[in-house]
Amino acid sequence: MSMNSFDLHNPTSLQQAIALLDPTDANNRRVRILAGGQDLLTEMKDHIVEPEVVVNLKHIPGLDTLAYDPQKGLTIGALVRVADVADNADVQKNFPALAMAAGSVASPQIRHMGTMGGNLCQRPRCWYYRNEHIVCIKKGGDRCYAATGENKYNAILGGGPSWIVHPSDTATALVALNASVTITGPKGTRTIPLEKFFILPSVNVRRENVLKPDEIVTSILVPNSPLAARSVYLKFREKSSMDWAMSAAAVALTTAGDTVKEARIVLGGVAPIPWRVPKAEAALKGKPVNAQTLEAVAEAALDGALALAQNGYKIPLTKAILRRAIQQAVA
Repeated sequence: MSMNSFDLHNPTSLQQAIALLDPTDANNRRVRILAGGQDLLTEMKDHIVEPEVVVNLKHIPGLDTLAYDPQKGLTIGALVRVADVADNADVQKNFPALAMAAGSVASPQIRHMGTMGGNLCQRPRCWYYRNEHIVCIKKGGDRCYAATGENKYNAILGGGPSWIVHPSDTATALVALNASVTITGPKGTRTIPLEKFFILPSVNVRRENVLKPDEIVTSILVPNSPLAARSVYLKFREKSSMDWAMSAAAVALTTAGDTVKEARIVLGGVAPIPWRVPKAEAALKGKPVNAQTLEAVAEAALDGALALAQNGYKIPLTKAILRRAIQQAVA
C-alpha cells in the first residue's frame, strides 16, 4: 500500500498546531492530525483520506501525562498510550471498567502505539467506508450500502442514514464513568461531557463527534466516584486475539445491601455512538440483582433495537453481555 505525498509539521505547542489547522476544512480533507497514527495512516494508505498537510502532535509537551488525584480524579492526556491506561495501578483500582476496556483494544503492539485521544476519535470500521472504491454516504455519496448489503457488524440502535458502529472500547467505558473531554481551539479551551462529544449520523452523517476543524482533543478527565470504583466492561469479539467489539457493555453502579442504588449503563458495538441507556438504568435502580431484574434491564436496554438483515444476533448477544456485566459488577 502507498500513500500520496504530504507536508508533515511537528509543532511544539498547541498554539502552533492549531495555527496549522484549516477552520474551513469541515471534512478534514486538507489537514489531518496525527497522534498514534494507528487509524490515520491506515486510512491514508487505503486512500480513504489524502491530506495535503499532517500535523504531528507528538512534540507538544504535556499531552502524554497520565495523573491520578484522589480529589480530582484521573487526568489522561490525549497522547497517553492505551497500554499505559490499561496497565496503570490507579486506573485498575479506581476505574476498573476503563482498565478492562483499554486492555481489550486490538493487540499489545497497537495498544503501545495507539493513543487515548486517537482511540476516541477513530473513524468507522465499516467495510464499505474502508473500501477506497466505494463512495458511501459517509464519504459524500448518497447511500449507506450496509443498510441493504453486508451488515453483520453494523448498528441496531441509533442508525440512519448511516448504520456505522462506533469502534472505540475506551469511549464506551469512559461515558459510563461520566468522563469529560477538554478541547482546545483558536478561541481557547472548552470542556464538555464525553457523552456530548459524540454525535449520531442523523445530526451530521460525515462526522462522529463535535470537534471543529481547528480544534484538538487535549485531555480526558474521569472523576472519582463510588460508581467508577465498581465498574465493569465486557466485550464480545469474533476473534479473541484482536478485534473490535461485536457487542459490549460498560456498567458502573453502587449498592446498598442487596439493592442497586445508582447505575450507569452504556452499550458498545451496537450504535454509531457509545449508547447510554437511561431506561435500563432506571430499571436497575432500587432493585435487587436477581433474574427478574436482569431480564427487565436487558429488555429496557434493547428497547427500540432495529436489526438489519444480518445482525439480528446482536440483540440477544447484547442482552447476555449486559446481564453478565451487571452480575460481575455486584459480585
